[in-house]
Amino acid sequence: MIVLQARRYDPLLLMMALILAACDPGNTARPPVTPTATETQIRAPAPPDTLRWSLDGVNQLPSLDPARPAGVQSNTLIGLVFGGLIRLDEKLEVQPDCAVEWTVSADGTVYTFTLRENLRFADGTPVMAEDFVYAITRALQPETASFGAPSQLSHIVGAADVVEGRATQLAGVRALDQRRLQITLDGPLAYFVAQLAYPYTFVVPRTLVEHGADWQSRAFGTGPYRVVEHRAGESVLLEANPHYWQGMPGIPRILLLFNPDSEQSYQRYQRGELDIMGNRDNPVPAARIEEARMRTDFRSAAALTTRYIGFNNRMPPFDNVLVRRALAQAVDKNQAARDILADTVIPADRILPAGMLGTQIELRPLAFDPAAARRSLADAGFPDGRGLPTLTLTYAIEGDNEQVVQALQRMWQDHLNISVVLEPLQLEAFIKKLDITYFTPENGLQLYLSVWGADYPDPQNFLSLQLRSGVRNNNGHFSSVDFDRLVAEADRLSTRSEIERRLQLYAQAEQIAIDRVGWLPLFYPRFNVLVHPRVEGLVLTPIGLVAPDWSKTRLRAGSGE
Repeated sequence: MIVLQARRYDPLLLMMALILAACDPGNTARPPVTPTATETQIRAPAPPDTLRWSLDGVNQLPSLDPARPAGVQSNTLIGLVFGGLIRLDEKLEVQPDCAVEWTVSADGTVYTFTLRENLRFADGTPVMAEDFVYAITRALQPETASFGAPSQLSHIVGAADVVEGRATQLAGVRALDQRRLQITLDGPLAYFVAQLAYPYTFVVPRTLVEHGADWQSRAFGTGPYRVVEHRAGESVLLEANPHYWQGMPGIPRILLLFNPDSEQSYQRYQRGELDIMGNRDNPVPAARIEEARMRTDFRSAAALTTRYIGFNNRMPPFDNVLVRRALAQAVDKNQAARDILADTVIPADRILPAGMLGTQIELRPLAFDPAAARRSLADAGFPDGRGLPTLTLTYAIEGDNEQVVQALQRMWQDHLNISVVLEPLQLEAFIKKLDITYFTPENGLQLYLSVWGADYPDPQNFLSLQLRSGVRNNNGHFSSVDFDRLVAEADRLSTRSEIERRLQLYAQAEQIAIDRVGWLPLFYPRFNVLVHPRVEGLVLTPIGLVAPDWSKTRLRAGSGE
């Protein structure tokens, strides 16, 4: 057996970090600059003990249930309140969280985690291995209706039995004693430990979840904070967890304010009402980016994320690969990134985001080519767009989505002579409609703008988890026998000697998904955010703002006005 402590996720992860650093000038240190007029305007006094963090893109409390995360805002909140066996640090390397160490069997299928001594929930209750058994089982139970846990945790022995209601106990997860948890997989998986950094396996107190429908308004777990107040439509207030294993967080309170519009959030930051604004899906507005880049409090990092157009492969005309190809070939991503989004994104030429493991292997993109697009559409039976019904492009109302879909609408009209109706939905309604598209595709979305950010830094998280036939996240029902075969083989290669072979298999699968337009990748977003100088101890990474050690975070005195 191999005993692991503060284990690196993958030997190639350092390569990924170096790639990101090399191609990301936004992460480099900048010399001090003279404050702009907007920085020197009169600011509202900042409370000395409360970090004011904007939850951009929402107007109500997002899901706080680790089994049901719903977007980047939800993940931010869940990460502040709950914790899992491991976590990813600022270098995206696996580090202990609730587990202090773990062992792996020789065949790579049995993991035994040892919990920290005196580990407690925020209410002081001891955390036992059995609490993790409950939480992981709950995430898979049909009544929980988790969006992604059935797919992401499918390789745990007995997972399918729980998901399909044949069993109430999860055979592959058991408590050996109060501090030792054992998880058994149906085969070796190179990415399994890193996968545990995503909320589906975070521990939740059974007494909290099962006693009161409003438990999320007073949620607590093993994370650095707990919920103490929820003002509907306004904010949620968190207080430091005195039992947090790293020690008492250095920032006593975090007030997360709901701001559905990033321009509104930007203005509130300007007035001194916020300490942090912007996230992956709702960054500093493109119209403000040049102004923001001159500020000393501007932070930017490439996100391990792909914005894309999804197609309902079960709904005509997108059951025809030639129609999908035509739309893909008619999109000028460079022009949209430059003229619509002020170069706040990177044009995407593949499904895996820039810097992800495996992207050092070059692929053949489906390039912008209006003439080829028209030929594809004609070959599909719709010359010059004739006979093609009006299409509906659905998108969530957040960030710059409206500008993006309007640009696509114009391009498809100009290059293909086809009509596209735009359908905006609130984020929650959009997510529900994606659910419908998976379960009853004939009643679902036809064409949609979406985004996927890495839950853990591995190609499997984008390819196998998103585009393999039948998996829960494959809302567009893309299907290819060859793709499925390649990712299935790659998923099972777990030793260091197999890394090169594994990445080559993923690359072959990704090329199939590009050629057959499983997704139409558009852009790789950036985290463009503003963080007040008084905030110390938070680091911007390709997966968001993280605190390497919450006990060392601070709100510096004397810089809040």
